[in-house]
Amino acid sequence: MSQVASPESLVLPSGLALRYVDGQLALSGDERHYGKPLSVDFVAGKAAHRRQFGGGRGQLVAKACGLAKGVTPNVVDATAGLGRDAFVLASLGAQVLLIERVAAIAALLQDGLARAALADDTAAIAARMTLRHGDAAEQLAALVTSAVFDPEVVHLDPMFPHREKSALVKKEMRLFRELAGNDDDAPRLLEAALDVATHRVVVKRPRKAPPIGGPAPQHTLEGKTSRYDLYVHRSLTRR
Repeated sequence: MSQVASPESLVLPSGLALRYVDGQLALSGDERHYGKPLSVDFVAGKAAHRRQFGGGRGQLVAKACGLAKGVTPNVVDATAGLGRDAFVLASLGAQVLLIERVAAIAALLQDGLARAALADDTAAIAARMTLRHGDAAEQLAALVTSAVFDPEVVHLDPMFPHREKSALVKKEMRLFRELAGNDDDAPRLLEAALDVATHRVVVKRPRKAPPIGGPAPQHTLEGKTSRYDLYVHRSLTRR
């Protein structure tokens, strides 16, 4: 499946609901367990702060994906989630294809992108972001083809085994796991990404976690709490 379903047509686990909160589509449940309603906002809040003050191409995700002076690759974010990394890459000039397998999260992304397309500060960024709903582990090549997208870099951020310490993030992750479970198919996802990416695959991992099962990464980039494992087919070129 490549088109995002309408929120009204989605069947959610008991206790969860999609509804509009302050003009934004939000996924909500018992706040004591799940925290505040979850929505995608590329215009204000953390996304706006990171866009203005995040460090540009010096950010770890930008370095991992190969964004450098004169080099701005096309990136497939095959585990898009709430689109945070994809938005950073698009804000730095990359064309980004977002793939999200959870229908409710894809609906949040679609709503966030629609609002970003209407705001002066983010319209050009949103225009560089294309969304597809589907399981990248099973359908990556087909989803990329449906978007007529050149997949120079494939970015992966499998959910398992993240262990964030923040209580707020833990509650947010409960929503994801309620809908999608753990990414137990990460090795198959990596295999699919290696088949589709023309230049490199980058995999975000907790800093001390083992690499995904499969071929060993050729390079790693480490941050304070996370790292990127890099699987390189060939060098990215200037254009």
